[in-house]
Amino acid sequence: MSGLLGRPVRAVNAGVELFAGEVERQGAEVTRVEWRPPAGAEEALERLAGRAEETAAANDRAVAAMQAAEPRVVGIGRAGDLVPDLDERTLLHAGPPIGWTDMCGPLRGAIIGAAVHEGIAADPDDAVRLAERGGLRFAPCHDHGAVGPMAGVVSASMPVWLVENGDRGNRAVCTLNEGLGRVLRYGAYDVQVLDRLAWMRDVLARVLAAALARLPEPLDLRAMIAQALQMGDEGHNRNRAGTSLLLRALLPALLTVDEPTADVVAAAQFISGNDHFFLNLAMAAGKATADAAAGTAGASIVTAMARNGTEFGIRLAGTGDRWFTGPAGVVDGLYLPGFGPEDANRDIGDSTITETIGIGGMAMAAAPAIVRFVGGSPEDAVAATLAMYDITWAESAAYQLPALGFRGTPLGIDCREVVHTGVLPTVNTGIAHKDPGVGQVGAGLVEPPMEAFVAATRALAGSAERMEAAPISSRAPGGGDA
Repeated sequence: MSGLLGRPVRAVNAGVELFAGEVERQGAEVTRVEWRPPAGAEEALERLAGRAEETAAANDRAVAAMQAAEPRVVGIGRAGDLVPDLDERTLLHAGPPIGWTDMCGPLRGAIIGAAVHEGIAADPDDAVRLAERGGLRFAPCHDHGAVGPMAGVVSASMPVWLVENGDRGNRAVCTLNEGLGRVLRYGAYDVQVLDRLAWMRDVLARVLAAALARLPEPLDLRAMIAQALQMGDEGHNRNRAGTSLLLRALLPALLTVDEPTADVVAAAQFISGNDHFFLNLAMAAGKATADAAAGTAGASIVTAMARNGTEFGIRLAGTGDRWFTGPAGVVDGLYLPGFGPEDANRDIGDSTITETIGIGGMAMAAAPAIVRFVGGSPEDAVAATLAMYDITWAESAAYQLPALGFRGTPLGIDCREVVHTGVLPTVNTGIAHKDPGVGQVGAGLVEPPMEAFVAATRALAGSAERMEAAPISSRAPGGGDA
C-alpha cells in the first residue's frame, strides 16, 4: 500500500480491530488508539464490516431515493380525513410509542388540550380522567405518515398540510404551526391556546386551502428549502426565510381568493408574524423525503429520529418500522426570562426529521444567526456541520451551504458511523416546560442517546445475516425485509 504522494501509508485506527488488521495486511503501519465502541456494539460492527459491499449498495439506493424526492404541497385537509384510522378518540403524538403513565408534562398538556379541543372532554380535569381510564388511544405520528413538532399531538379535526413526494408518490402530513410561547405543541392548553386552534381550523385552513387551489402548480418545498438555506435558515429552528418565501408564493393567490377580506388579512398577518410558520412544512417535506428510503433492506441509513419527551427513538432504512430507543436528552440552551434549566423538560418532538434529511442541525453552517436562539458562536455552527460529514453517507444535491463553498449538506446518517466514531447527530430544538399547561421556556442544542444507535446497529447486523441465510425465493421484492 502506498499513499497519494508515493510514500508509505501510516494509519491511525480508533475502534474496531478488523479495520487495523486489514490495513496492516496490506503492509501499512498502524497506530492503535485506545477507544472502543460502546459495549455490545463492537461485535455488531465487525459482523457488518464483513458485508460492507452489500451495505454500501443498499445505502446508495436509500440515499438516492432521498436525493430524488420532490416534496410538494398538494393541499390542506382535516387530519381525520387524511390520516388512516384517526378517529375522535385517537391522538397522535411525537416520538416512539408511549402510554399515558409514562408521558412527560408537556405531552400530557398537549393531550389534555387536544381532548378539550375535540369536544370529547368537557375540561382539562375531565380529559385527565378520560386518559387515566383508557378512554383515549395514543399512537406515534410516524406510524401514521405524519410528523408533529414538540409534543406533536394531532387530533381528528386539526387541519394538516398534505405533502406528496413527486418522485414516488408517498405522502406525509403535518399540522399548521401555531407560533411560539404558549401553544399546544409546548403543552399549553388555556383559553387563548384553544381559541387559536379553533381559528386555525375554521378560518386559517380554509383561506390557505383556497389560496393553494389557485396556484398554477403545487408548491415545490425542495426548491423553497434550498433557497431558504441560501438566505440564512437551517430549516429547523430558523425558518424566517422559508416563511417569507412561502408568504411571497401565496400572496398573489391570497389577493384573489373568494373569502372574506378580514379572514384573508388575518391569515396573512398570522403567517407574517410567525417566523416558524414554515417549520411544519419543512417537517412534512422531511417525512416525505425520508420515507422514500424506508424499507431498503440492508441499509444502515437513519430514516427517522423522534422524541416523545421521555425517550428518543430512531428507525433505519434496513429495519422497517421498528423503533430503537434511549433516554431523551437534556437540552443545553438559552432560556426565556424567568425560566432556567430546572424548568426544562427533556428533549421532545418529531422535528428531528429535518436533521434526518440533512437540514436543521446538520446545516447550521447556513445559519450563523441561529446561535442567538440556541446558543454558541457562528464558528460553532460551522464546526457542527463539518463534524456531521463524518457520520453521513453522502452530501445533499439539493441543499447547499454558501459558507462552505456551496458544499452539499451532510445527508444520510449512517448508524454504523455514529457508533464507530462516537459522533452523535447535531440537533437544535426548542425547550418545553416540564409541567403541563406552561409552554415554551427556551431553545438550545441536545445530543441524542448513543443507546438508540447501538441497538439499531445490532439489529441491522442480525437482520442482514437472516436475509443472507434465507432462500432467495423468500426475500421480499424491492429490497424490503421478508
